[in-house]
Amino acid sequence: MCGISALLLADSSQAAVSELLESLGLLQHRGQDAAGIVTCGHKGRLFQCKGNGMVRDVFTPQRLMALAGNMGVAHVRYPTAGTPADSEAQPFYVNSPYGIVMAHNGNLTNDSELRHFLDYDAHRHINTDSDSELLLNIFANNLQKTGKFRINEQDIFSAAAGLYGECRGAYAVAAMLAGFGIIGFRDPHGIRPLVFGRRKSSTGAGYDYMFASESVVLDALDFTDIEDVQPGEVVIVSKTAVTRRRLVVEAQITPCIFEYVYFARPDSTIDGIPVYNARLDMGVKLARKVRQALGDAMDIDVVIPVPDTSRAAALQLSHELSLPYREGFNKNRYVGRTFIMPGQEMRRKNVRRKLNAMPT
Repeated sequence: MCGISALLLADSSQAAVSELLESLGLLQHRGQDAAGIVTCGHKGRLFQCKGNGMVRDVFTPQRLMALAGNMGVAHVRYPTAGTPADSEAQPFYVNSPYGIVMAHNGNLTNDSELRHFLDYDAHRHINTDSDSELLLNIFANNLQKTGKFRINEQDIFSAAAGLYGECRGAYAVAAMLAGFGIIGFRDPHGIRPLVFGRRKSSTGAGYDYMFASESVVLDALDFTDIEDVQPGEVVIVSKTAVTRRRLVVEAQITPCIFEYVYFARPDSTIDGIPVYNARLDMGVKLARKVRQALGDAMDIDVVIPVPDTSRAAALQLSHELSLPYREGFNKNRYVGRTFIMPGQEMRRKNVRRKLNAMPT
């Protein structure tokens, strides 16, 4: 589980880096292990800054000044696969073909099979243990098959269609082709979230476009016409057009419930469902279950949330059961999000530091 974004500004004289940085700040809750930004400037030249740590630690003013260009891709990482090495910070890049940058949120379930194919058949060198690098190289290998000097949208759709047939698992992707544009796509089951939107350019040059893991990013940056990238859909934003096509339609859409329970911000909307509303509904359903299990003989003193994501559900539960709501834990807000800390021992230690029971 990670946070991804991609931005293309209509005015080529503007810099995308400041808003990409802001997007990572808004997605920091999705990954605290590493952060990265790659931008694309004049004549398709790419500029990169990434490394282990929080957003505030990785990006210094001096490093940000070097990230030129009006489009780019950004990523915050929570390592569910691979290792915590600096080399696995995203976005990843391959120079052949065309210069491709990719940020990936998800997990591939057939990574060993893909690694074998890329080594023995495609003859592509994989430098890390990350399944995200595998996904990037599968896409690059499919694009390479066109053999063209310059590609178009149809070539990208064909490469993505091949990827859908080869890669199994969960993936939401924000990618960039040097000098061409940005691309967003989701796995056919819609397991990981991805939204995109547009806004009028401040210089009147047309529309700016952005992809992000959560709608809160686009809201904060004043984007409108916010939509979900549909499961199995590819959206291509070039300098001249927006082209979208749903390449795979599965009978069953299975978005990750953990996004609604815990992972996403409550002010985000995923697949048309406000996360806050989903958590309220969970409180209603839990109240029904409590009544079924305990009947009228409920011996319950208070409803206590374990902050922060359970508050909406706990408040609704207390309302439904007419029970008092109380804060039972005090939270130290200077300890990072513990679920996405690497290693169970570190998580256990930091949960103890973060949450303290109220003596009363």
